[in-house]
Amino acid sequence: MALDAFDGEVCAAATGSPPPPPEGVDGRLSPAGAPANGAEGERDGDELFVPPLNFAMVDGGVFRSGFPNGANFGFLQSLGLRSVIYLCPEPYPEAMNEFLKANGIQFFQFGIEGCKEPFVNIPQEAIRESLKVLLDVRNHPVLIHCKRGKHRTGCLVGCLRKLQRWCLSSIFDEYQRFAGTKARVSDQRFIELFDISSLKHSPMSFSCLKR
Repeated sequence: MALDAFDGEVCAAATGSPPPPPEGVDGRLSPAGAPANGAEGERDGDELFVPPLNFAMVDGGVFRSGFPNGANFGFLQSLGLRSVIYLCPEPYPEAMNEFLKANGIQFFQFGIEGCKEPFVNIPQEAIRESLKVLLDVRNHPVLIHCKRGKHRTGCLVGCLRKLQRWCLSSIFDEYQRFAGTKARVSDQRFIELFDISSLKHSPMSFSCLKR
């Protein structure tokens, strides 16, 4: 479905907070809007399901987190992932590569350097190309992650929210919820100035885009 051009003055009805995290294996929901700390999990028989650091649901079939590790494999399997979008330039660990191959999960890497202010330089083209992968429902369910799930992941999700016609105050509230005390003005400025015009006609079928 094609989106209308983004109107910075318009805030969609349900954009006050992101959708709640997905149901746990026992059917209960985590606290709405609260990123998982990576240490919590639900037990199904003898298996412990542990979400990655800063894990949360972005939208139907779209998830975000910090860098997963072996302790998260059972939880990630429960999501039925088709794809992973990795936003760091470093090579992917061999254990993670083996996990992806064993589960038939596609891997997309868009290497964005992790710099600190005032030297933050987020390449627009990398965000634009990663958005194209993210917007293709054939890649869903998909997990987006960087190192901590804060800055690079926050910028990509923020640009997605612009396409979803969230108002900037809601976009920044969500960004700050995950970045916490590490929130960067430069990241938020990048999101505000990011040009979505080349992507506004991309076909989408996210749950909150069906308006």
